[in-house]
Amino acid sequence: MPVNPELQGRVFPPAEPYLVGREKVREFARAVFATNPINLDVEAAQAAGYADVVAPPTFAVVVQEHTLAQLLSEPDAGIDFSRVVHGDQRFTSTRPIVAGDLLTSTLTVASVKTLGPHSMVTAQTDVTDAAGEHVVTAISTLVVRGDE
Repeated sequence: MPVNPELQGRVFPPAEPYLVGREKVREFARAVFATNPINLDVEAAQAAGYADVVAPPTFAVVVQEHTLAQLLSEPDAGIDFSRVVHGDQRFTSTRPIVAGDLLTSTLTVASVKTLGPHSMVTAQTDVTDAAGEHVVTAISTLVVRGDE
């Protein structure tokens, strides 16, 4: 079944708010070999003017994952996850994510393109904080392999 082209422009309901945990930030920082002390040490982060440890910029993908799950489970999407390859990832941040942030994310399907038997789905996730202020936009392009 091909990817449904009518997904383009669809906006999903906001995902459950995500509370950024200090240990999650530290675990992620270690996993991506982040060496900046503000990613691991509360005192270093506070000395730099932050309330708590600061997540590496790519941590936004952890928050985005919840919205991508909505897209991938959409019954009429036509996306077979076993055929998905992650094609591209981009982030545009207004400010860093910090432990203690309560983040809400909303996914919009920016585009659906067909390339021969394959499809490319670009999903934009806008992430806001508890005050409704923009924190980061994460854009993922998923390549859905068609039948060969």
